[in-house]
Amino acid sequence: MTPGTGRRLRRNLLIYAGLAPFVVVAVFPVYWMAVTAFKEEADLYRMDLVPFWFHMAPTLKNFHILLNHSYFPVWFVNTMLLSVCLVAITLATAVPAGYALSRLRLPGAGNLGISMFMTYLVPPIIIFLPLARIVGTLGLFDSWWALVVVYPTFTIPFCTWILTGFFKTLPREIEEAAWVDGCGLIGGVLRVVLPLTRPGIVITAIFAFTLAMQESLYAVVYVAPRDQTTVTVGVATALIRGDVYYWGALMAAGLIVGLPVAILYSAFLDHFIRGLTASGAS
Repeated sequence: MTPGTGRRLRRNLLIYAGLAPFVVVAVFPVYWMAVTAFKEEADLYRMDLVPFWFHMAPTLKNFHILLNHSYFPVWFVNTMLLSVCLVAITLATAVPAGYALSRLRLPGAGNLGISMFMTYLVPPIIIFLPLARIVGTLGLFDSWWALVVVYPTFTIPFCTWILTGFFKTLPREIEEAAWVDGCGLIGGVLRVVLPLTRPGIVITAIFAFTLAMQESLYAVVYVAPRDQTTVTVGVATALIRGDVYYWGALMAAGLIVGLPVAILYSAFLDHFIRGLTASGAS
């Protein structure tokens, strides 16, 4: 082993040793969730044994209870439909708004962009009553469609700010070259600008998707029927009854809902980081 190789090896060992505690902190909750989801109920409360592994045979009973004795499949479908609608509305609004604020040299565009982002910082509880009035006027109480109306008030300001910063990082010469080649304004945006801003669009879609998966304040108030609610509210209200917690089914639900989001983030991690750094650099 050469001296240079030895130094690199020691350096890598030190780096991994420093990262190890953070990896354990990040991975352990997922591991604990998976173990609990497959444990027998009697095995969960055996405090005389090490709780980090199985002392009885793993079981699918918790998943059976979740899927067949609750509204979880309905909650999951509601949440997925809500997420798809929210992503579509957010992209359809934030993409042209971000482009206009960054490219069209509108009077007061900078202040308007800051104002839109500031609305995202307003605590949800402050705009709770005005939004309730809108939902009631539209007759959407007790329907998950109420959330389709409410959630864009959170996603559109933030995503417009993200995309505005990302559009600003693109050289104007790219669009001008497209115009010279015969593309109009819309053609240049569709054929040149949007493909280059894919990381920003991906981060926008992920943000909107995860918000629909995790928000609970408006979901618990605006949507009461069990067959209309989302996973976040349904699991917490149906599987926690007073001081009785159905831990196995709760962790099974968390595993089913969390895995798609984790896979989504892993698949688009590079785009996510590029979108954040590009918007921050602008």
